[in-house]
Amino acid sequence: MSSADRVLQPTLGEVGREWGRIGCLGFGGPPTHIALLRRLCVVERGWLSAEEFEDAVAACNLLPGPASTQLSIFCAWRARGRVGALAGGAAFIVPGLVVILGLAALFLASSPPRWVLGAGAGAGAAVAAVAVQAGLGLLGTSWERATARSRVRWLVYVIASGIAAATIGTWVVLVLLGCGLLELAMAGVASRGVSVLVPSPLLVAAMASGGFGALAWTAFKVGALSFGGGFVIVPLMQGDAVGGYHWMTGARFLNAVALGQITPGPVTHTVAAPSFAFVLIGAPRFQRLRTNPRLRAFFDGAGPGAIGAILGSAIPLARALSEPWQYGVLAGAALALLVLRRGVVLTLLVAAAVGLGAALAGAPLPH
Repeated sequence: MSSADRVLQPTLGEVGREWGRIGCLGFGGPPTHIALLRRLCVVERGWLSAEEFEDAVAACNLLPGPASTQLSIFCAWRARGRVGALAGGAAFIVPGLVVILGLAALFLASSPPRWVLGAGAGAGAAVAAVAVQAGLGLLGTSWERATARSRVRWLVYVIASGIAAATIGTWVVLVLLGCGLLELAMAGVASRGVSVLVPSPLLVAAMASGGFGALAWTAFKVGALSFGGGFVIVPLMQGDAVGGYHWMTGARFLNAVALGQITPGPVTHTVAAPSFAFVLIGAPRFQRLRTNPRLRAFFDGAGPGAIGAILGSAIPLARALSEPWQYGVLAGAALALLVLRRGVVLTLLVAAAVGLGAALAGAPLPH
């Protein structure tokens, strides 16, 4: 670090306080997180230059997992080193974790009140529209980044992953990896230095157990393979949580996704663990990461695949609805998000209010 950096270096207490504040105020998702981090680290404190911050945003968008979480860890690393990255990342994540645990205890209890069931059913009904909005929001930039020669493959990756997410659930992971490896081969880049994660016997045993080991593996897997943004965890997690291990019903999964959308940050430490690992290992080499042709080629395939998976996940999410009035909520949410351009949090809160009203009016509720 330069002498200027040392003068500006915050204490660990400051890192914990400032990153915790962003974690508490970060409703609205990555755009809010990025804006708050830029205001703090670039405009107010000068821990990063504007150019460094923009490079960090670009580099984090190349990594799998939630880019804004990785950006928060990187900014804390730049301000206070590795210890600061751990403290800042934890402070950024914990507020959302605490909120989601409290809401989960209320919404996912064995015998919740009828009004709680109604609010959850209403918000859950809107989730498929949120998935479509998230996927469409990524399409334009990804298409523009693809070269004229690779756009046919880009379409293949999007369509194949969309079909996989809609039909084979958790196995969409293999399709995402396949898209990345195929693009790596088609781009003519030597594959030396690029490897595929092969589960060890211990991980295979954890996956087969169906207990906490399987839960930890599932969460780590989606955190490490969610190319293209955090919403890719929906099709990856749904296959295991609902279809694979039967941890919850489709209706409760919709409730969980809705709760995750109206609270900041990831909800388990195993989902966030890959973000810490990627940033702490790669932070000093971020610029080289951005220009590495092998990694760039892999992400050029896996990225469009992730977008297709997000869009395809809307189909099983919509199929999980069981009551006719929920389809009306879904249609209204699609109108609000895709046509009227309303925010996700506001749309989900309105959908929850509609569900609450339906419950109080005696409408049938999903179980």
